[in-house]
Order: sequence, then structure tokens, then C-alpha cells
Amino acid sequence: MDDGGGIRMTTVVAIDGPAGSGKSSVSRAAARELGFDYLDTGAAYRALAWRCIEQGIDTHGPRDVIESLDSFEYSIGIDPDRYFVRVGSEDVTEDIREPRVSAIVSRVARIPEVRSYLVELFRSIIASSSRPGIIVEGRDITTVVAPDAEVRILLTATEEARMGRRSAEIAGVSAEKTAQELSSRDAQDSQVVDFMNAADGVTTVDSTDLDFDQTVLAVVNLVRTQAG
Repeated sequence: MDDGGGIRMTTVVAIDGPAGSGKSSVSRAAARELGFDYLDTGAAYRALAWRCIEQGIDTHGPRDVIESLDSFEYSIGIDPDRYFVRVGSEDVTEDIREPRVSAIVSRVARIPEVRSYLVELFRSIIASSSRPGIIVEGRDITTVVAPDAEVRILLTATEEARMGRRSAEIAGVSAEKTAQELSSRDAQDSQVVDFMNAADGVTTVDSTDLDFDQTVLAVVNLVRTQAG
């Protein structure tokens, strides 16, 4: 977008959605197609949860987690072709996807002080983008992190479709257990933010009957139409 003074500003695309909706993979592929940066906000919550586990920080009460924020050194690659997640100097890109992290990440993410701290971090990362645009995906992006984004999307699908996709992604885990974990994650996170219903001005993209490429195309076309 143009700020009115002839200076080209970064277009922000905000994407929300429930677990298993394809937010991360679709957003990353769409960013690559558009020549945009890509920010996975969920990685920060996972990285903090991973750090709590590694350092023995009690996550059942908020106090210790809140105090740990002052020394939380976090960095993430926003180039969709050079994605990484680091805590300090340690690459935790794969580690934060471990089941032990998934089991407690909602507990960490429910803490209001954690969310406030990370929202400011996300905004600073968005502001650092030097590309024509950046796609930011997560749970509360369209309403809290970037409510003024030029393009705001709720990416969703039926519960059955989401569970099927998540099961296909996770090897060695039964479909029943995957469904149980997905439902539990959604239930816990929904106590903090509504990511199942589109807020005013947010466009819903339902991928239930779309394959991956069709979903990416739907997002790309929406960005091109709405961002001009």
C-alpha cells in the first residue's frame, strides 16, 4: 500500500484459524507465491513452552513463566524459503513440534502477560519486513495482532477435514488420539480468543472441499483483490 506520500509500505495479510486448518502451510506457500514474508506466530508460543521445559520452569502457575520473559531470546526467519526458529543461539525449529511441547503450549499461551509480550514482539517483526508484504498467521491475528491489516482472513474447514489432515501429518499417532489432541487444543485456546468465527471485515476461506493448491490459490487471489 502507499502511505499517501509516495512511500511504499508493507502490505499486511492477517490469517486466523483453528488447529488443522492449514494456516501455516497455506500461508507459507501463499507468501512464496506473492513474494511476501511469512510470520508463524504460533512458533513463538511453542518456543517459550520448549524453553520452560528445558529450564524446568513451572507452567502450572503464571508467575514463573511471566518472570522468564525478561530473558527470552527469540528469533524467527520470515523469508518463507529460509524458515527457522531459535531460542538464544539454539535452533529449535524441529524441537518445538515435539509432543511434549504441544502438550503444554496452550497452558503457556493462555497467560495474558505472555500474549501481550508476544503481540508486541510480533508487531516489531512485522515492522521489520522489507518485502512488499507479509502474511502473518495464528489465532488472534485479525483481531489483536494486526486488526488494521489490509487483508484479514479466517481459514477454516470442518472438524472432520481438519482432523483428517492433522492425522496425515503426524506419523505413528492414531487418528483417535490426534482428534482428541486437536479438540483439546481448540477448546483450551478458545478460552482466550475466538478463532472459529470471522470478526467484522474478515473474509472466511473454507477449505473443506479444496485441496492444498486450491486453498493457496484462494488466499493468493483474495490478497491480490483486496490489497490492490
